[in-house]
Amino acid sequence: MITYIARRLLLLVPVLLGVSVASFGLLQLVPGDPAIVLAGQEATEDVLAQIRHEYGLDQPRPIQFVIYLRNALRGDLGISIQSRQPVATLIAQRFPFTLRLAFLAILVSAALGVVAGVVAATHRNSVLDLAALLGSLVGISMPIFWLGLLAMLLFSVRLQWLPAGGSGTLAHLVLPAVVLGASSSAVIARMTRASMLEVLRQDYTRTARAKGVDERHVVYRHALKNAMIPILTVFGLEFGYNLGGAVLTETVFSLPGIGRLVVEGIFARDYPVVQGAMLVVATTFVLVNLLTDIAYAALDPRIRYD
Repeated sequence: MITYIARRLLLLVPVLLGVSVASFGLLQLVPGDPAIVLAGQEATEDVLAQIRHEYGLDQPRPIQFVIYLRNALRGDLGISIQSRQPVATLIAQRFPFTLRLAFLAILVSAALGVVAGVVAATHRNSVLDLAALLGSLVGISMPIFWLGLLAMLLFSVRLQWLPAGGSGTLAHLVLPAVVLGASSSAVIARMTRASMLEVLRQDYTRTARAKGVDERHVVYRHALKNAMIPILTVFGLEFGYNLGGAVLTETVFSLPGIGRLVVEGIFARDYPVVQGAMLVVATTFVLVNLLTDIAYAALDPRIRYD
């Protein structure tokens, strides 16, 4: 197990290098000059040249990337062009909020998706099955920002049950977590249904029924446990997608997370902020997938990482 974890951590290096190259290259294609954004349209050329020199923007792009990579290896993600604060400090202030939001969203998606998938599998071709399939189709198809606006209109404007935005209490996270988890729950529901249908056809489930085991025990103690391996894989992937989906959710609900920080950085041409945020999100994504692989062995004793 330790050898496997060490090997996976070594594979983290080329992944993060690829993310760094991709984020740096894509940001260079964005039109606009960070110096003009910072100094204003009326700034003189001398002021703009001074700002470009201060942030290293006057260097050739390969040299800029090498300098960025060298500093990142030392834990220095640079200085924000917009706020002039260390990027690591900004991310440390915003990222915990996004992690809480993603964690609550995956709890919502697990509760909705697993229950809907189990019900659909145990009532195949019934009204409940068709309702679960239709709900999952709507959840996958509906954009997050549109679902967020509808949720705000209903629960915040019409019913006035929950705040429409901001942060500070758990109530501020309810709507964003439900909206962010809705799409994930649809994917989890479809995977749970497919996995449960396959397991319910296995010989050991038929044997358990033939021995007179209660149907609830057959479904939840025998079938669901053995169907959790592919479902757990979706959990890990959806948690990483929730970190990415938080960009839209945090923008719609005005939440102080890393997703909104990235949006603000893109509008301000704040290259260090966007690059640092993408690097942290990619690292978290890879680590979550590693934890998911390790959890396989806890669910299925037959799985060994030798």
